[in-house]
Amino acid sequence: MRIELVNTTNNYRQMGKIEETLELKSVRPTAMRILIYKFMANKKIAVALTDIENAFTKADRTTLYRTIKTFEENGIVHQIDDGTGIAKYALCEEGCNCQIDQDLHLHFHCGHCDETICLTQHKIPQIKVPDGFVPENVNLVVKGICDKCNGL
Repeated sequence: MRIELVNTTNNYRQMGKIEETLELKSVRPTAMRILIYKFMANKKIAVALTDIENAFTKADRTTLYRTIKTFEENGIVHQIDDGTGIAKYALCEEGCNCQIDQDLHLHFHCGHCDETICLTQHKIPQIKVPDGFVPENVNLVVKGICDKCNGL
């Protein structure tokens, strides 16, 4: 019984932190938004909208899509184009505001397990484009075999 109480206390703390994070990004912390944020926080990989739909089978698909788009527009998640043709989403790091000149990092796509992982400790250097060009998105994906699939 005590273990359940501790887990419940930790869940309340985690929910409070999620609510605070959403509010700091000017996003109203609805029950569905909190659940989706928690789902993504528990994943160590980028997720596709279908992954979220499969986890929340009783939820309306439009609500899930709108939640992800709201998160993206408010700098809570970033979208990753890993070359598979399916957009993936990952939570932004604390303090990230998804600006091209300061918050970009590598992504790794494993060709064996098909997972995409943010390598936030590996930053993309600032890329200078010619005058008149306006960068809107930068995405660098390294493809190969991840440490799990490689047996390390």
